[in-house]
Amino acid sequence: RGTALQPLFKMSYSCSKVGDPRPGQPYKGGTFCAFLPDNKEGLKTAKLLKKAFDRGLTFQIKSCNGEERVTWGLIPHKTSWDGGRARNGYPDAQYLREVGTVL
Repeated sequence: RGTALQPLFKMSYSCSKVGDPRPGQPYKGGTFCAFLPDNKEGLKTAKLLKKAFDRGLTFQIKSCNGEERVTWGLIPHKTSWDGGRARNGYPDAQYLREVGTVL
C-alpha cells in the first residue's frame, strides 16, 4: 500500500439557494473525506478536484426524510483507501482516468 493524499471537506449548515431542491431552506452540512494516491496523477487530480470545488460542483443538496442535507455531487470520489471499486475504494485501476474524464 502506498501513501495517500486525503482531501477533507467541511460543509457547514447554511441556507439553500436557487436551483436547490427547496431554495431558502436550511440544510445540514457534514464532513467529507476522499482519497487519492500520492503520485503525479493523484496530484493532478487533486488540482482538478479543487477547481471543481471552487466552482461549486463537488457537492449537491438533497432532500432526505424532509431534511435538506449536503451530499457528494456527480464527480466520483474515493471515500475509502481499500475495499476496491465496489466500496468506493482502491484498488481501482480506472478511477483516475474516469474522474479525469468527468472533470
